[in-house]
Amino acid sequence: MRWGFLCDLLSGVNKYSTGIGRIWVAVVFIFRLLVYIVAAENIWKYEHDEFECNIKQPGCENVCFDHFFPVSHISLWALQLIMVSTPSLLVVFHVAYREKREKHHNQKLYRSPGEIDGGLLHTYLISLILKMGLEIVFLVLFYKLYNGFKVPRLVKCDIRPCPSTVECFISKPTEKMIFLCFLVATSCLCIVLNLSELSYLIFKYSIKCYLKRYIKKRQ
Repeated sequence: MRWGFLCDLLSGVNKYSTGIGRIWVAVVFIFRLLVYIVAAENIWKYEHDEFECNIKQPGCENVCFDHFFPVSHISLWALQLIMVSTPSLLVVFHVAYREKREKHHNQKLYRSPGEIDGGLLHTYLISLILKMGLEIVFLVLFYKLYNGFKVPRLVKCDIRPCPSTVECFISKPTEKMIFLCFLVATSCLCIVLNLSELSYLIFKYSIKCYLKRYIKKRQ
């Protein structure tokens, strides 16, 4: 899978982000995207082929694998990466709208199209809320689909066409467990960063509005 489009998106968002936002971009790019591409993708590459049961009943292994892994960890991780990065497009589109509007009117309408104020501030706050919401949704989804953040060595399956309860073995469980914990940790870190940036922006512009009102009253 080619991830160039996501790298371009993160690079574009980085130009219009606050300091905390740039840390979030670095975490997503280095600790999530690169780890996914370089290491995690290879670990889960042959997970279906390496899933073995102690019986060779036709169809039994496939049914058991689908039961315990309704969605592959790696596929869900990829979907999470794409979804949590998508809200940043709102900011990029808003800045592009500002630039187009200035070009259309042939005059400077903003101090800087990429400055976070006015309508762009609202768009930025919405994107942060969406990113936090999506991170939480995917963490809950991981937890529900796999009965917690763990990868067992052995699972027992009694679904037809298996003739009885069979034991199935998952390949590289320790390695997968480490990467799953890493995924959860970086996801939680991103939630904390988004929440910090949201709080920072609200506090900053609340103080700014208060000072404007205070100066007007003094005048």
